[in-house]
Amino acid sequence: MRPYKASSGITWSTSSFGDSAETSPGELQAMGEHLGLCRSNQGRSFRLRCAAETLHGFVAPRFVTSLLLALLVLLVGGALLA
Repeated sequence: MRPYKASSGITWSTSSFGDSAETSPGELQAMGEHLGLCRSNQGRSFRLRCAAETLHGFVAPRFVTSLLLALLVLLVGGALLA
């Protein structure tokens, strides 16, 4: 294991222990299987989850404002129906 010191002062060690750092056929096969599984998970539920996470990311920091906006929409909707 050889430590390497980057110009930023961060050090790390390689994990090849002096062997070739190239990928093995087994690693490439495992990576291909993993990527295939990831591609198969990108269906309708995956897109719905991404949309829900995006909406949550927008609403969570603005929780009180979102509640007031939802109340306003309900009040306007109720007034239009009455």
